[in-house]
Amino acid sequence: MEMKQLNLVALSFAFITILIYAWRILNWMWLRPKRLERCLKQQGLAGNSYRLLHGDLKEMFMMIKEASSRPISISDDIVQRIAPFQYHSIKKYGKSSFIWMGPKPRVNIMEPELIRDVLSMHTVFRKPRVHALVKLLVSGLLFLDGEKWAKHRKIINPAFRLEKLKNMLPAFHLSCSDMISKWEGKLSTEGSCELDVWPYLQNLTGDAISRTAFGSNYEEGRMIFELQREQAQLLVQFSESAFIPGWRFLPTKSNKRMKQIRKEVNALLWGIIDKRGKAMKAGETLNDDLLGILLESNFKEIQEHENDKNVGMSIKDVIEECKLFYFAGQETTSVLLLWTMVLLSKHPNWQARAREEVLHVFGNNKPEGDGLNHLKIVMMILHEVLRLYPPVPLLARTVYEDIQVGDMYLPAGVDVSLPTILVHHDHEIWGEDAREFNPERFSQGVLKATKSPVSFFPFGWGSRLCIGQNFAILEAKMVLAMILQRFSFSLSPSYSHAPCSLVTLKPQYGAHLILHGI
Repeated sequence: MEMKQLNLVALSFAFITILIYAWRILNWMWLRPKRLERCLKQQGLAGNSYRLLHGDLKEMFMMIKEASSRPISISDDIVQRIAPFQYHSIKKYGKSSFIWMGPKPRVNIMEPELIRDVLSMHTVFRKPRVHALVKLLVSGLLFLDGEKWAKHRKIINPAFRLEKLKNMLPAFHLSCSDMISKWEGKLSTEGSCELDVWPYLQNLTGDAISRTAFGSNYEEGRMIFELQREQAQLLVQFSESAFIPGWRFLPTKSNKRMKQIRKEVNALLWGIIDKRGKAMKAGETLNDDLLGILLESNFKEIQEHENDKNVGMSIKDVIEECKLFYFAGQETTSVLLLWTMVLLSKHPNWQARAREEVLHVFGNNKPEGDGLNHLKIVMMILHEVLRLYPPVPLLARTVYEDIQVGDMYLPAGVDVSLPTILVHHDHEIWGEDAREFNPERFSQGVLKATKSPVSFFPFGWGSRLCIGQNFAILEAKMVLAMILQRFSFSLSPSYSHAPCSLVTLKPQYGAHLILHGI
């Protein structure tokens, strides 16, 4: 009798457990999405009706695949190639609309005042949960919120102060000199050549971040750079299957390779950090590179609060921040330089004005810190490139508690989209020439370029502004100045204009330019 009762209890427990999990699955895949959909539509927001599990993802991937199947004219609107589904959704339903990222609705927010509110209220609007395979490539400060973000930001800040960044100019110069020497070696007897500059710019920025992040461990840094680049390529391949539940758990060749790369990168970083840590404890002076400054800042923070176990960053935290150095430092600057060269090739008048300014400030001498601050035209050009070709075309946030933003009531559980590239190309904000290259709009600085400063946010905004912004701009100014001193450049007849969003805004078919030695 007792055994029967035990079996009955066990069966009842199993049945209740199955019911609970069944309810959770039903709620996740249908009931909750439909409830959020009703809430959004009742207040006038429009969008497609929810479709089980995948929402709009299948259609979105199909449109991206179709848009990326052929190049466009350099004068065409790149928004329809970069974010075709969002573009057509807004065209169909208006700016106050939403799309479905699987079972989660994502509300478009394009009004500058509302963008400011979203980027200001960090406790309500938090970074979306990152896919586990994305974390194999990068995590760190980029995806943190709350107290952990504040702790990491405080420790990392010293590494990105302008006085520290100026010490990295020699590394930028050395990396760029190597690239320029290779370009000069390819010039014909007539003094010109056709070249795909994209892989050279990638190698340049990878080389620069290896030197500035790891100093004397430069060669190990280069190995990390190559592995991280392979990891990014595998992640892009995975994204095509991201809407299939459980795909990341399958032992596919790509999934296994991504996990293997993470182990190799972590092992390399662990070795570098361990050597630095031992040297620091032995009283040796740390190198004045990003890792050295980070470790010194972390060590001081721990010493000042030695009784608080929650202070400071663990070795695992430091490893993730180093991987972020690579991702952000290499990716952001390389795409900024690439699109700058492409647009200056298309607009030789602005190329000539920039060169004239560089030669006026530096002549043929090595560009240096104080002089770089006087490159007003170069800075106007870089701002306009960042407006037209923002490195990250879209920012997303998850609503963690019910909130009223402007006229919109956003329930907890929805995502919001801040489509940087759509805002940067909006005629209502930037005028009728919004899609045209016109650096003159930044002649009086960013704040006076439009009525609202939050109309321009290529590196985010407010306290969550990208910590590496000054690093990227300083490196870009140095490299562009050195290129302008030695070359003029134009688009090759074989150039295909095909910007595509692969982690950052990259050229799908490279960038074939014709270089002329000066």
